[in-house]
Amino acid sequence: MLLDGADYKVPKLGFLNRFEGAVLCAFDFKMKKLAAIAVLGSAVVLGACSPAPRETGINDPYEAGNRKVHAFNRGLDQAIVRPVANAYGTATPSPARRAVSNVAETLGLPATIMNDLLQFNIGDAGANTFRFLINATFGLAGTIDVATEAGIAENSSNFGETLYTWGAKEGAYVELPVLGPNTVRSTTGLVVDLITNPLNSVFSGTDRAAVTGAGVLAKVDDRYEARELIDEVLYESEDSYSQTRLLYLQNRRFKLTGEENLDLTDFYDDIYGTE
Repeated sequence: MLLDGADYKVPKLGFLNRFEGAVLCAFDFKMKKLAAIAVLGSAVVLGACSPAPRETGINDPYEAGNRKVHAFNRGLDQAIVRPVANAYGTATPSPARRAVSNVAETLGLPATIMNDLLQFNIGDAGANTFRFLINATFGLAGTIDVATEAGIAENSSNFGETLYTWGAKEGAYVELPVLGPNTVRSTTGLVVDLITNPLNSVFSGTDRAAVTGAGVLAKVDDRYEARELIDEVLYESEDSYSQTRLLYLQNRRFKLTGEENLDLTDFYDDIYGTE
């Protein structure tokens, strides 16, 4: 069960009724725009483009600057993010935290569907469309993850993954303020996803603040749930920058290719002596 405890009820947020109508409106708006974008993207994909070649090694020409940003991010985490995440995770019941994160995930599905289509991934596009419609309606505007209970799993995607599918190379490793580890390709994807988000023109005023707040709280909850791993990397590693970079590249490349990056695994073994 996603909601623990028989006596627990999802809190009645003031914007839920408007949210359900607006989020479906946003989906309709997005779908009207998707046809032309998907045709263009499919033409690019089918027009002699193929996924980017398998990346190996570490490309970090901006390491000096990246380390300064990493030090800033680490200080920000130590002073603000970690204490806030721990307080939020400790004081807020797990079902309530899960409900807020479910709303944020539902809000991100229209952009995911767009990227599925641009990647010509029709199966995931269809599954995510059903997931969105079910959770936005029967799931009380996304607060309850009914779709997962029905066997429709989440298949996340973003424009960085779309660029990979189109053949764009990974580019240099970069660490962004607040946003953390990325590459040139994933950073480009972040910008495009932000600009093309249809919710920017759907919500306003207090509704937009509530939507933004749900996204922020979902990230805070992620920090709380992964606190042991993150604390180990940031505060117990001999070189937290190198460790963060290595883990990010390993995880990102595995997500894109489904293959373990042996080159980085060997590097990890040599440096940290793991087996």
